[in-house]
Amino acid sequence: MSAAAAATVLENLPPSLDSTAEQPPLFDGTTRLYTAYICPYAQRVWITRNFKGLQNEIKLVPLNLQDRPAWYKEKVYPPNKVPALEHNGKIIGESLDLVKYLDANFEGPSITPDDPAKKQFADELLSYSDTFVGSVFSSFKGDVANEVDPVFDFLENSLSRFNDGPFFLGQFSLVDIAYIPFIERFQVFLSEVLKYDITEGRPKLAALIEEANKLEAYKPTKVDPKQTVEAFRKRLSAQ
Repeated sequence: MSAAAAATVLENLPPSLDSTAEQPPLFDGTTRLYTAYICPYAQRVWITRNFKGLQNEIKLVPLNLQDRPAWYKEKVYPPNKVPALEHNGKIIGESLDLVKYLDANFEGPSITPDDPAKKQFADELLSYSDTFVGSVFSSFKGDVANEVDPVFDFLENSLSRFNDGPFFLGQFSLVDIAYIPFIERFQVFLSEVLKYDITEGRPKLAALIEEANKLEAYKPTKVDPKQTVEAFRKRLSAQ
């Protein structure tokens, strides 16, 4: 299925399973993505699934992370984190590994570049993604502008590397999938709570966000901004 065709798949999202929910059958031939609607790491894999048009091939099993079922840790995925994928009689975890796994093992538009220069830059940006996320989170109780200016400037400069499209590698790729869930949340929280606009003076980052918001694969995965603010306030108060 093409990316355009994938956009026509309208999906009724299932409710999140809590501690009272029964466990779905395990290893019955159904491919399941254990996820959480609030989780940016799980969102990476959800976007990949949608972009590749796999809504009918991979069933979403959303969990309530505040009241998750005991069977998930005991019988499905002992690390007790999301995302996790049930496929071909095994359970696989870790978001970026799963993004690559879906691209390599399922039909649909590729999110991996063929060009060697783009492949190398993709590896560099994927390696930097944890630094980016950690730097922004650690800034919440510090001098936000001084601490996050360098990391958002790094993204802006990275978006200048290729000029054949608005995304990190020009065309939409796994790099955008790695960053967009966090950019989405950081933009909301930094603007609403800490009065910092991540797009000010960064036109390429603004363009990336604008184009991402047009993607049918991404739209249904977006989080209610109020939920983002609430979740990040809790994180801030716990620091």
